[in-house]
Amino acid sequence: MSLDFGPATGLSCRECGTRYPLGPSFACQECFGPLEAAYDFGDVTRAQIESGPANIWRYRALLPVPADVTSKPNMNPGWTKLVKAGNLGRTLGFKSLYVKDDSGNPTHSFKDRVVAMAVEAARNFGFHTLSCSSTGNLAGAVTAAAARAGLDACVFIPANLEKAKITMARVFGGRLIGIDGTYDEVNRFCSELIGDPMGDKWGFVNVNLRPYYAEGSKTLAYEIAEQLGWRLPEQIIIPIASGSQLTKIDKGFKELISLGLVEDTPYKVFGAQAAGCSPVSTAYKAGHDVVQPVKPDTIAKSLAIGNPADGPYVLDIARRTGGGVEDVTDAEIVAAMKLLASTEGIFAETAGGVTVGVLKKLAESGRLDLEAETVVLNTGDGLKTLDVLSGEAVEPTAVIKPSLDAFRATV
Repeated sequence: MSLDFGPATGLSCRECGTRYPLGPSFACQECFGPLEAAYDFGDVTRAQIESGPANIWRYRALLPVPADVTSKPNMNPGWTKLVKAGNLGRTLGFKSLYVKDDSGNPTHSFKDRVVAMAVEAARNFGFHTLSCSSTGNLAGAVTAAAARAGLDACVFIPANLEKAKITMARVFGGRLIGIDGTYDEVNRFCSELIGDPMGDKWGFVNVNLRPYYAEGSKTLAYEIAEQLGWRLPEQIIIPIASGSQLTKIDKGFKELISLGLVEDTPYKVFGAQAAGCSPVSTAYKAGHDVVQPVKPDTIAKSLAIGNPADGPYVLDIARRTGGGVEDVTDAEIVAAMKLLASTEGIFAETAGGVTVGVLKKLAESGRLDLEAETVVLNTGDGLKTLDVLSGEAVEPTAVIKPSLDAFRATV
């Protein structure tokens, strides 16, 4: 089988560095560490990138995809808005604040980026079915991408997810299997299915295709840097589920530096979690290097991974860059969703409430530099998590008769 992964030359263990050929593998046979794509980039210029399409494929020279990726049916996500958040910035005291709003992707979450990578890997390996374990957004991204690519889909979720996310995952076709358990239990089930004949020729995007899938998160780093005028932000706040998004954004920044595409300037990375599922934040505050698993209990279900695979690497990056990891309560999440909506017209899902809530908490405690250029991520659309809002947020401010006198009485 001829494989074309563009500049990717193999897989490398993040722990021990052992190299492997490109294939549907995700764990090192020597130390069981995670595998990730290794590259030979060659020369890549800003002009080359800027001449590309207004989606993630403008960075195809930095991704494990073939050069002709744009000619194949894909969801083509990316190049979402980097919003200059002047109103929110003034409210919180920031001189220069931006929101990277990934709710503008095809299925309204950043997961479209990583799934686009997985689709190309599935094609390379001759898989006929896309699958995943999901906390919600990924399930919708997989079923949509599979429909577009002409592949079958079968995805697995905790049965108690938000109804809007279940609807989105179902409407694109394929099979959606709810499991009575947590995300971590769903993920373990999928790992078992990979070794069963039922899972033959299945691409589990976040398991056996993970080394390729995870690289999609790097495109957030590339876009932020390019949209800032080819420079790195001084501070960035990123939500933590598995932790992969945060580690890959850091990898993306480092690649841009090594290729000479941006100046090597310091940046601080801050991770954000919900208090009801905060194993990385707890480990960071305790000064630990090991992340102890927890049972999630939070409205931020898209971040409800109690045993985050990249947790230890998140700790390393937060400490190396001088950043940190913080968490916020469910009440603070909802308040932050409302704050972002009322200041910038961005309706974030609960994960965005986590990042903005952590932004506010860190600013008020003096742990963020209010003079530094700061980026906060919103990774999904608030229409997916309407059930967390209640009271005034879901009722008219007034119900009146159709008359001017009735309206005057409300003023």
